[in-house]
Amino acid sequence: MGGSRARSFAHTPGVAKYTLNERAVARARQLIEHRQYVLSSDWGEVQPRADDENRYLESHDWEDYSEWFLGLTEGVPDQTKGRHGFVYGDFRRVHRAGIIACHYRAAEWRHKEIELAAHELLQLLDKVSS
Repeated sequence: MGGSRARSFAHTPGVAKYTLNERAVARARQLIEHRQYVLSSDWGEVQPRADDENRYLESHDWEDYSEWFLGLTEGVPDQTKGRHGFVYGDFRRVHRAGIIACHYRAAEWRHKEIELAAHELLQLLDKVSS
């Protein structure tokens, strides 16, 4: 069974490409600095679902919505949910588990800018909360 099974996700067809959403990074930093965060949560249970996103969009514009996602999908129109990836909070607060999930997923799929931004946010959160 020898041989390497490693794949390069960076050039894998079907894997979306993302750019870093600088506004989302700034918003996350602001929330952390204002202590609007949750340090311990089950991200699988609290991360926003489609219904949560729809409710948020009923009272907020697309720019506000976009600030909750560290990644913007390349080639997808701005005012669509498909444009946004790597959610880090619950539309009220940053979740440490959400940042970790973003970091892990970005590292797994080799979205380096998002991975590094999530890492920096995690370091800031840990510093502010200690």
